[in-house]
Amino acid sequence: MTTAGARIAVLGAGSWGTALAIQLARNGNRVALWGHDPAEIDALLRDRENRHYLPGIPLPDGLQPGIDLAACIDAADEVLVVVPSHAFAAVCREIAATRPGIDSLSWATKGFDPGSQELLSTVAGKILPACGLAVVSGPTFAGEVARGLPTAITVASDSTEHAERIAGYLHGDNFRAYTSDDLVGVQVGGASKNVMAIAAGISDGLGFGANARAALITRGLHEITLLGLALGGRPETFMGLAGLGDLALTCTDNQSRNRRMGLALARGLDIDAARKEIGQEVEGVSTAREVRAKALALGVEMPITEQTYQVLYGGLDPRVAVHNLLSREAKAE
Repeated sequence: MTTAGARIAVLGAGSWGTALAIQLARNGNRVALWGHDPAEIDALLRDRENRHYLPGIPLPDGLQPGIDLAACIDAADEVLVVVPSHAFAAVCREIAATRPGIDSLSWATKGFDPGSQELLSTVAGKILPACGLAVVSGPTFAGEVARGLPTAITVASDSTEHAERIAGYLHGDNFRAYTSDDLVGVQVGGASKNVMAIAAGISDGLGFGANARAALITRGLHEITLLGLALGGRPETFMGLAGLGDLALTCTDNQSRNRRMGLALARGLDIDAARKEIGQEVEGVSTAREVRAKALALGVEMPITEQTYQVLYGGLDPRVAVHNLLSREAKAE
């Protein structure tokens, strides 16, 4: 059921933050969209659309962009963080300094904390220990959400009430919001699938075909599930929207930045050149490093992740990486 009339601060004015802000405002909520770049916010105020990321899609009347973080969150009933994973902890610290009594925080960021390999719920819980936490995840492209195309997502929280509340703000025409209490599993699925999408892009970019892509998706899901279970997630989560759904989407459609990163690497571009070509954050690049480190620490075997990491950080030729995967010793599935 759609819930309207809330004051919601969306922190992060990139494509995904803007798309979620549009969806929330369409549902009758008053939305403050914060961005750190004054020029970008000035453009949003002037054009009433995000011409850089979502051209041609007007901002609803109930959506107000702003550069003042304190002003955005002070008046908010809910705060939804939609910044890259490397900026997540810093934004949480700003929230804690600005509004130390905040009791509800949600995010739509997909990734692990760089360096520590911690889940973002762990990061937020340390910085805001008295705060209820929820994550928004699932198979979503920002442009399709902003255009009002049919979409389904998952909102996960240890608190059923919190998950249902956030889902209610998002749920609406052509947008279905499910709830889950598997906060760990939903985060692992949303983060790790980006690594698999880079691998799928490499495979497709090298012309290895649909059979190889299907194998990568299937075995990639197996790797993600093993990691998620080791961290305390539940197996059924990885067969849902935040697991298989998100994995299938991001591995098979060129709207995925991570898939496009893999395609660019297969063409011989390095990471920096590929990032410049894509023009947006590519979460899977840093996530590959964090997932690999987490898997090694837990003793979880993740061969696709390992080979993707070696292409990204070890200078491994993409063709050799695929050969390494295919030449692994045969075993029971």
